[in-house]
Amino acid sequence: MSSRMLSSVRTLSRNITHANQQQRTAMVTAYRYRSRLPMNTAILFVPQQEAWVVERMGKFHRILEPGVNIQIPVLDKIRYVQSLKEIAIDIPQQSAITNDNVTLQIDGVLYLRVTDPYKASYGVQDPEYAISQLAQTTMRSELGKIHLDTIFRERDSLNVAIVHSINSAAHAWGITCMRYEIRDIKLPTRVQDAMQMQVEAERKKRAAILESEGVREADINVAEGKKRSRILASEAQKTEQINHATGEAEAIVTRAKAKAESLLRIAESLSQRNGPNAASLTVAEKYVDAFSNLAKVGNTILLPSNPADATSMVAQAFSVYKGLHVHANEQKETAPRTLPASTNTEKSKDV
Repeated sequence: MSSRMLSSVRTLSRNITHANQQQRTAMVTAYRYRSRLPMNTAILFVPQQEAWVVERMGKFHRILEPGVNIQIPVLDKIRYVQSLKEIAIDIPQQSAITNDNVTLQIDGVLYLRVTDPYKASYGVQDPEYAISQLAQTTMRSELGKIHLDTIFRERDSLNVAIVHSINSAAHAWGITCMRYEIRDIKLPTRVQDAMQMQVEAERKKRAAILESEGVREADINVAEGKKRSRILASEAQKTEQINHATGEAEAIVTRAKAKAESLLRIAESLSQRNGPNAASLTVAEKYVDAFSNLAKVGNTILLPSNPADATSMVAQAFSVYKGLHVHANEQKETAPRTLPASTNTEKSKDV
C-alpha cells in the first residue's frame, strides 16, 4: 500500500514538473512571437532586436530591419517575426544511461540566439522545439560516453561537448547555441547511498593517512632531536677533553720551566762559596722531615737501626749528598774524555 502511494506521489510530482516546464516554454514562445504577423499598413515600424520576414505574393521578398520600413499593402505580407535576443529554453528532465550502466535523471537550460532569420523561418518548422529535442538527444549520447564518477568532475567539458554538437547540427537552422548548463542531476537512491558510503570511506582513509603521517613526523622529529642532542653532547665532551688536555699540557710545561729555573738557581748557588754546606744542611733537614712523616702516610714503616741517634741520621744524610756530589763530578770529568775519541774516529773516517 505504501509503495503504491509513493509511486503515485512520484507520478504526480513528475506531472507537475512537466506542466511547469511546458508553461515556461509557452511563455518564452509567446514572448518570442508577441508581435507575430503584424498587419501591413504600408508604413511599418520594426522594433529593435527583431527581424520581420516579408513575402511578396507568397515568395520570400526581404527581411525588414529595425526602424521605419515601407511596404506595398496586399502584395507584401509579413510571414515571420524572429527575435534576435538571446533566449533561455528549459530542457525537460529525462533519463540517461552512463557508460557504466547507471540510470540517472538530468535536465538543463539552453541559451540560444537567432543569427539568420531566413534559415530560422524556412529551415525548420519550430526552431525551439527542434533545438530542445536536439539538446536532449545530444545530452543522452554524451552521457553514454562517460562514467558516473566523472560526470561531476567533467561537468564543464560535458556542457562544451553538448554545445558543440548542437551548433554543428543547428547551423542549417540559422540558430546558434550560446551555452548549455546542466541544472540538476538525480541519481537512484541505492547509487546515492553507495556514493555516500564511498565518500565516507575515502574520508576515513584520508584521516587515517594523515594521522599516520603525523605520527611518523613526530617520531622523526623526536629521533632528530635526540640525534642532535647526542651530537652536541659529544662535541661538548670533546671540547672539554681538548681544553683539559691543553690545560694539563700547559701546566706540565709551566712546571717544567719552573723546575728548570729552580735547578739553574740551585746550580748557581752551589757554585758560590759555602754553597755545598748550605745544600748539605738542606738535605739534612729534608731527611729529618721525611723520617718524621713515615708513619703518617701508609701502613709500611721503614726505621733506621738507631732512630734515637739524630747525629747519625744527619751524618748519613751528608754522606748521601756527598755521594751524589761525587757521582756528578765523575760524570763531568768523564764527559770531556769521550769527546776526543769521537773526534779521532771522525778524523779516521775522513782519512
